Amino acid sequence: MDEPRVANFKLARDPSSVPRARTLLRARLGEWRANQDTVADAELVLSELVTNAVRVRAPGDRMVGVRIECRERGGLLRLEVSDAGKGSPEVRSPGEGETCGRGLLLVSSLAYRWGVKDRLLGVGKTIWAELVAPGFVPGPSETEIAAVNVRAGQCVRVWGGWQAVRSVRSERSASGGLAVVIGLEDGPALRLHAAEPVLVRDAGQAPGTGTAVVTAPGRSATPMPDQVPEVPR
Repeated sequence: MDEPRVANFKLARDPSSVPRARTLLRARLGEWRANQDTVADAELVLSELVTNAVRVRAPGDRMVGVRIECRERGGLLRLEVSDAGKGSPEVRSPGEGETCGRGLLLVSSLAYRWGVKDRLLGVGKTIWAELVAPGFVPGPSETEIAAVNVRAGQCVRVWGGWQAVRSVRSERSASGGLAVVIGLEDGPALRLHAAEPVLVRDAGQAPGTGTAVVTAPGRSATPMPDQVPEVPR
């Protein structure tokens, strides 16, 4: 059975998220051993999709969803970008003097196919594009979840690599909120807010190199001593 390998993450609806999306994509495709031509085309396509998404006028939505999926059989790479905007974008043919409007024209020229669908479990839309990408050797599936949902036996991405989770427990923070203490196989424990987003994958491959842990803008995983007193209940 050809199970897809998937990575999900969220980005702030801000222009700075465009280069961040490229960085995360390069890291993932590097782990999946994509060739350089595939990486270059995928970066261009994702840049255009994220650029369009952060420009959408949706005051109530501050985040843009990104999904990367590849299938070893058939060599297809699928990129999805979701936002809360209405309507369906169309490919334009800008005039010679126009500086905007070429994004989807570029996407349609690089992608095997692309389209628009309703956003899953929410208001808005998802624009997707598929690229022919031969030679993939995918790694374990990854996803972003809240720290409170991390479980022992999973692996988390932190400090430039993957760490196996040995234990997870909750405690009250000084401000009265809920914190999560994640014990790791190697190194000090992490103490995170319960809602802190963390990139995880199932165990089954030795921890490797990669980019830093994916967290909300302006926040980062905070290391702490492994032995933390339990808070009386």
